[in-house]
Amino acid sequence: MATVKFEPLGDGIEICVSKEHTFGTDAFLLADFAAPKSRDKICDLGTGCGIIPVLLKMKHNPALIVGVDIQEQAIEQFKATVERNHFEGVIPITADIKSLWEGYPRGLDLVTCNPPYKAAGAGLESVSEAQKIARHELLCNLNDVCAAAVRLLRFGGRLCLCNRPERLADVITAMKNNNIEPKLLRFVSKTPAASPWLFLIEGRLGSKPFMRVLPNIFLNSINY
Repeated sequence: MATVKFEPLGDGIEICVSKEHTFGTDAFLLADFAAPKSRDKICDLGTGCGIIPVLLKMKHNPALIVGVDIQEQAIEQFKATVERNHFEGVIPITADIKSLWEGYPRGLDLVTCNPPYKAAGAGLESVSEAQKIARHELLCNLNDVCAAAVRLLRFGGRLCLCNRPERLADVITAMKNNNIEPKLLRFVSKTPAASPWLFLIEGRLGSKPFMRVLPNIFLNSINY
């Protein structure tokens, strides 16, 4: 494993991070937006170091959380976090979301994903291979995320993800192409005067068309 350390998240919980697999503000925003119920069963796609499952476990303690990533180092870090905090009902899995894995759960209530924001070939690529995979659509794209969600979710189950505003049309198209209807949309700005730098979106499998746009979130007014 690469050089790792444990960072505190509060309430005595620590998460294993490395230079290759760490987390940012968007993970906190997505976990808060997803807001599962305690009885929910959840899968986080492209989980990285497992930050979203850890945050959901801390705040909501759902019945089951599976975190999936294709990168073995990321999952080893996630496993270290699970062991460090003695989490129950939190399962790290190494798998490709395009094919999932043998015995993957069906009928889940919620799928979350903080996907690669940049389309393949768009923008400057990150230096490390791990960062390239996390930030660019090299191993999966938005359609792959939505297709995986369809296989995992129950009818009416939710897919919650975040992305950059320039990808909004791509996200909605991928959702609709996979029978996931966008239902909630929320933009995130640093200040009221600034343009949004992120959006959060929820879709429901098999739902009827109707989307609500929630009030913007301003980062300068948030206390984590």
